[in-house]
Amino acid sequence: IKHKMFCLLILLPIRLVTLLLLLATFVNNATTLTTILSAITIQPLIRFGWRCSCSATTTTTAFLPQRTKHYGRRRVHNTIINNNIIMTTTTTTSPTQEKDSTIQQLLRQQKQTLRKQIRTRIKSSYPPSVTTTKLLAQSDLTFSRLFALSQYQNAKSVGFFLSMPHGEIQTRNAIRRIAMKDGKELFVPRVGLDFEKCDMDLIRCDTKLCSLGDGDDSGAGDDIGGEDGEGGGELFYDSWPRNKWGIPEAPTSTTGEDVAQPGDIDLLLVPGLAFDTHGHRLGQGKGYYDRFIARMRNNGNEDGSAGCGGKEKKPFLIGVCLEEQFLEEVPQGIDLGGGGDGGIIPVSDHDYIMDMVLTPSRTLDVPKS
Repeated sequence: IKHKMFCLLILLPIRLVTLLLLLATFVNNATTLTTILSAITIQPLIRFGWRCSCSATTTTTAFLPQRTKHYGRRRVHNTIINNNIIMTTTTTTSPTQEKDSTIQQLLRQQKQTLRKQIRTRIKSSYPPSVTTTKLLAQSDLTFSRLFALSQYQNAKSVGFFLSMPHGEIQTRNAIRRIAMKDGKELFVPRVGLDFEKCDMDLIRCDTKLCSLGDGDDSGAGDDIGGEDGEGGGELFYDSWPRNKWGIPEAPTSTTGEDVAQPGDIDLLLVPGLAFDTHGHRLGQGKGYYDRFIARMRNNGNEDGSAGCGGKEKKPFLIGVCLEEQFLEEVPQGIDLGGGGDGGIIPVSDHDYIMDMVLTPSRTLDVPKS
């Protein structure tokens, strides 16, 4: 025991000095530091028998051998001590990864700045206290353009969104026509109870659960709205519960057979806070539609042979918005880096580009890059 204590008292100061010198020399080398610390701190405990099992063990005094394995961004070092493996992990970030992270952070900041200005513009043009006649008129003009498209007329199934009570284009009159005149298979979104999951499905609707409004003998004519600017009568979703945004959603008891699968939807109407001349879309920031489109397109019918798309992947994407939401130039006072291809709205790799954008005054067929 005295011999062991004497060795500790003599060796400890020497090892501490050695450690300080080596730290100063190899301070930027995490792998070397791991080896040094193992050699200086772990070896003496093993040499003098101070192990959990309290049994004496002999070992070499040389630096400990290492086996390094690479797992993506991590380096895992297996330090072998008397056939016992001690694993240490260091995380490294390449300059390319740091650059990509900086770019993504800049894109998020640019989008947030743009969202704030667009929301202010919409709130000013369409006060949330009332659904104005102007809002309904712009909405109906936009969807009149939709119904004139060959892509819509050839589509057998359509994905449509149910609009918020205010602040965006209104879809009730358009849905009435689809359900009661055009006879297309209709799918509408359901986010469900877990809003933080940022995922959604589109649910097949029973459009027979619609009633005619007073003075409307056909359900919908060539015009979308009724005489008061909004068609009367009940629609299939009026009895559905509403989510936190005030949007009706299909009950969660809906069977799996009614949930859209890849290839089910020929044409998808996509809402957004803003669109630009390159088909870039600025969403609300949760990524619901980008994730849904990724599921439908990446696993769906690659040639899009059925319905509206020709040789395009299904579904065919049409962005719809009000005039105030369509950007032809960068809003004043905002510094945007652009979308990389000349677009105004900045986009990331996961952002989907629209095939077409509709406003009350234009039909934009987005060029294929």
